[in-house]
Amino acid sequence: MTRICALLLCLTLSACGFTPVYGPSGAGTVLQNRVLVDQPDDRVGFLLVQRLEERLGRPNAPAFRLAVDLALREEARAIDPDGDIRRFHLIGSATYSLSEAGTGTVMRTDVVDTFVGYSATGTTVATLAARRDAQERLMVILADQIVLQLQGSAL
Repeated sequence: MTRICALLLCLTLSACGFTPVYGPSGAGTVLQNRVLVDQPDDRVGFLLVQRLEERLGRPNAPAFRLAVDLALREEARAIDPDGDIRRFHLIGSATYSLSEAGTGTVMRTDVVDTFVGYSATGTTVATLAARRDAQERLMVILADQIVLQLQGSAL
């Protein structure tokens, strides 16, 4: 029974035109080790570029250039009866543009956005550590969204 289910799954996937991202003609292989990400301006930009390079690789001879413009803002989400803020949302938006390295022709431009939360309970040091952790988590999510969009598009 298991073999029949596996066979049916394989036939279904092959019939729908499924191509693995990192397969021989997948979008992942087109981008892997071929995208040069612009240098970051600050710590959160560095975190974003670091994650993008983890996912896309670092190119020796880049075929593409990726420019990313980050926008971050913080919102107070939970305020206790004394008026102290106990929880924040860190909201991030990344506008990116993928272009050919040689010609500068823009191939794709889009925006990704999301948010993460962190607690502001305890000491100032604990709150700062929670904010830094939230920034790291946010950059991972934004970078992963960028990579998924690029891999999902036909280049």
